[in-house]
Amino acid sequence: MRIWTDPNSGKGKVFNMKKRVVVTGMGAITPIGNSVDSFWDSVKQGKIGFGPITYFDTTDYKCKLAAQVKDFNAADYMDKKAARRMEPFCQFAVAAAKEAIEDAGLDMTKEDPYRAGCAVGSGIGSLQAMEREHTKLEEKGPSKVAPLLVPLMISNMAAGNVSIALNLKGKSINVVTACATGTNAIGEAFRTIQYGDADIMVAGGTESSITPIGIAGFTSLTALSTCEDPARCSIPFDKDRSGFVMGEGAGVVVLEELEHAKARGAKIYAEVVGYGCSSDAYHITSPAEDGEGAATAMLNAVKDAGASAEDITYINAHGTSTHHNDLFETRAIKLAFGGHAKDIRINSTKSMIGHLLGAAGAVEFVTCVKEIQEGYIHQTVGLVESDEEMDLDYCKESSSGAFMYALSNSLGFGGHNSSILIKKYSE
Repeated sequence: MRIWTDPNSGKGKVFNMKKRVVVTGMGAITPIGNSVDSFWDSVKQGKIGFGPITYFDTTDYKCKLAAQVKDFNAADYMDKKAARRMEPFCQFAVAAAKEAIEDAGLDMTKEDPYRAGCAVGSGIGSLQAMEREHTKLEEKGPSKVAPLLVPLMISNMAAGNVSIALNLKGKSINVVTACATGTNAIGEAFRTIQYGDADIMVAGGTESSITPIGIAGFTSLTALSTCEDPARCSIPFDKDRSGFVMGEGAGVVVLEELEHAKARGAKIYAEVVGYGCSSDAYHITSPAEDGEGAATAMLNAVKDAGASAEDITYINAHGTSTHHNDLFETRAIKLAFGGHAKDIRINSTKSMIGHLLGAAGAVEFVTCVKEIQEGYIHQTVGLVESDEEMDLDYCKESSSGAFMYALSNSLGFGGHNSSILIKKYSE
C-alpha cells in the first residue's frame, strides 16, 4: 500500500503498488524429455511423444495411443520411502519442482520459509490409486483398502508434497480447473507475489491419468483421437484433427518478486505481466461457439499488463486438436484481436506432447519462456491444411526473431478460460 499526495490539493490517496514478478527457475517432466533442456531440445527438433499405451492392455479400447513419460525413475529425485507415498502425479510434480528450485539457484535454508509458497495444481489427482483400491474393495472387502488411499489420491497432494520436499511454508494452494489448472496455478501465484503475500512461489501443474478409466472415460466422451498413426493423432488446427491425445507430466516454475531476485543475483528468464480469466457459463465440455469467453480472458490479461492488443504477436494456443476447441479458439482470437489476428503467430505445443490436462498450461508456460529467451517460435507439428474458417497463422514452420510478448491460453471443461502474458525481461 502506498499514499500519494496530490501536489495541488495536498490531499492523500491510498493505492496499491503491484510488485513486479519474474521467472527465475523452471522444471519439466514431459513425454519428450524429463528436464527443461531435454524437453526444449525435443521441441526444437519437432519430436513427438506419441506411441502405444504400455500401462495396460488396450485390446478392447478404441484409443490405443498416448503421450507417456519415458524413463522416469522417482528414486532419481527422492528417496524410495518418499516415492512410495506418492502417486505418479505427485512424483512428477516433486521432480519438476526440484529442478526448478535448483535452476533458480535458491538455497531454501537461507530464505524465510513463510515467504515462500506453493501453487501446484492437478486436474484429477490419482486415478491409479482409485482403480487399484476399488479392485481390492470389490475382491477382498473394505478392510483391505489401503490406509493411505485418500492422501495418495486427492489432487492437492501435489502441492502438499512439493511444499514438504522444499520446506515451503507460505501460501499453499491447489487450483483445480480441469485443463486450465496449470495456467490458473501460475496466475494465482503471480497475484500472490504481486500483492506482497510472498517473495517466492513455486507454481505449475501436474497430471498422470493414462489409466483404464481415464482413457475409457475420455473416449466415451468422444474427446480422444482414435487414430493409430503417431504422426497424425494430435494435429491441432488441421482439417483432419479427430480429438486430443492424452499426455502426462509436470511443469513447475519459480516465480519471484523482482527486487528479491535482484538482491540475490538471480538470473531472470522473463517477466510475468498479465493474467486474465473468464467463464463461458455455457456448457460442461464445449467452449462457447462464439469464443467470447476465451476472448475476454485474453483481453483481460493484456489489459492487466498495461499492453495493447497490437503488442501481441505470438500466442501459444490451447490447441487441443479437437474439432470444437480449435475452431472456437480461432474465433476467440479473431474476436479479441480483430484484423490484427492475421499478424499473430499461433502454435500448439500439444502437437508434440499431447494434452497434459492439469499440467498442460504449465508446460506450455515453460515453452513460452524458452521461446522468448531464444527468439524462436516452434512449429505446430503435423499441421498440413486447416479448415476454411481457420485462416490464421498456425505456424506450419518454426520461425526465428525477437519478440516481446507471449500469450498462453488454457481452456478447461466447465468453461474455465485462463490466459497468462509473459514479457521479455528488461530493467
